[in-house]
Amino acid sequence: MERDERPPSGGGGGGGSAGFLEPPAALPPPPRNGFCQDELAELDPGTISVPDDRAEQRTCLICGDRATGLHYGIISCEGCKGFFKRSICNKRVYRCSRDKNCVMSRKQRNRCQYCRLLKCLQMGMNRKAIREDGMPGGRNKSIGPVQISEEEIERIMSGQEFEEEANHWSNHGDSDHSSPGNRASESNQPSPGSTLSSRSVELNGFMAFREQYVGMSVPPHYQYIPHLFSYSAHSPLLPPQARSLDPQSYSLIHQLVSAEDLEPLGTPMLIEDGYTVTQAELFALLCRLADELLFRQIAWIKKLPFFCELSIKDYTCLLSSTWQELILLSSLTVYSKQIFGELADVTAKYSPSDEELHRFSDEGMEVIERLIYLYHKFHQLKVSNEEYACMKAINFLNQDIRGLASASQLEQLNKRYWYICQDFTEYKYTHQPNRFPDLMMCLPEIRYIAGKMVNVPLEQLPLLFKVVLHSCKTSAGKE
Repeated sequence: MERDERPPSGGGGGGGSAGFLEPPAALPPPPRNGFCQDELAELDPGTISVPDDRAEQRTCLICGDRATGLHYGIISCEGCKGFFKRSICNKRVYRCSRDKNCVMSRKQRNRCQYCRLLKCLQMGMNRKAIREDGMPGGRNKSIGPVQISEEEIERIMSGQEFEEEANHWSNHGDSDHSSPGNRASESNQPSPGSTLSSRSVELNGFMAFREQYVGMSVPPHYQYIPHLFSYSAHSPLLPPQARSLDPQSYSLIHQLVSAEDLEPLGTPMLIEDGYTVTQAELFALLCRLADELLFRQIAWIKKLPFFCELSIKDYTCLLSSTWQELILLSSLTVYSKQIFGELADVTAKYSPSDEELHRFSDEGMEVIERLIYLYHKFHQLKVSNEEYACMKAINFLNQDIRGLASASQLEQLNKRYWYICQDFTEYKYTHQPNRFPDLMMCLPEIRYIAGKMVNVPLEQLPLLFKVVLHSCKTSAGKE
């Protein structure tokens, strides 16, 4: 729950003055990637050569990152190439929460998938160059960029074209056009959709329909989760019914839960009566909490059931990009009693100055509003340990992160736990048909909040947490 992509400094907890902490002389800056250097190997991003003497001058026409060659008709980077392929193969329909004109850059490209796909099409990426079997490599290396009309682009972006294709396949009974969830993966292994859940059996084109996720209102910033719009909770073909949990799903969920450290946090958060907490003291406590939570995530990675399936470089890359989201998710779920109890009591002893109040940023206000909303959402859902473990794995296994060596393998792992979580919630909460999409919709909100916190100045974090924790604790007390 911190600002930068580096963990804040601090020890493990301990030390105490008249109150509970020894205040630092100044707000400490975060150290440089300490968590990766000690626990995981340093990431040395690999490079992919472009067969051209001017390779260093080439930039991706979509996001401006370094291009690696000609992909689907235009010069682009590996990230945009993979994104375009997944979007078209999986028939994904995205939404833009702004004005459909979001900035596309290396740092911003993951913020809006709608605008990223839109630019891919506008710049001439050729979807007909993608192999129909979903395997690596283009279908026709000679196919160049294409210019398509605004009308056709709109049909693709809205999913109308995919829907018409799905109806065509359903009417003609063409089993070769099953959804990506039913195809063999790039490693020729059965996909999670064909092995883990009875819901993923193709039923007269149902999976193609399911890929559309049409007719559902989409709240802002919910376009980030890869498979969210491939799920329909209101399918008339598969009504909720009592059934047993797939044994393989049960086993994998049990392994995920076993990897978690669900013991109470060890960082001291008790405070003497009458003691006034300073800004520096509260910031130091937040740093120590973040340290403990972060090191728990490192230990968690080493216990994951798929730990041996990915490289240390990929794990380092994933952790560097998602550690804020993992800490936020755990704080809102399994550690919420301590965070919204003991930590809230500490923040109540902190009184911000008038200057701190007047200088509080607009970014901070937005983060406060969204954190309070997310707290109430999780409080309403009462997320189980099993659901938390699945949500955490799904969020961690983000194949769109830059610098990954095994993006396709990550996508298969992501789908595996996506369907496992779906299988579990439909088994455990038979009369809550919307529970699974509600859980998944919390993840892009967490990513968005974590991204926004980067813009909140460090010195404003004590006030931010005071407001959020006070509001949430007060509202919870009234329920």
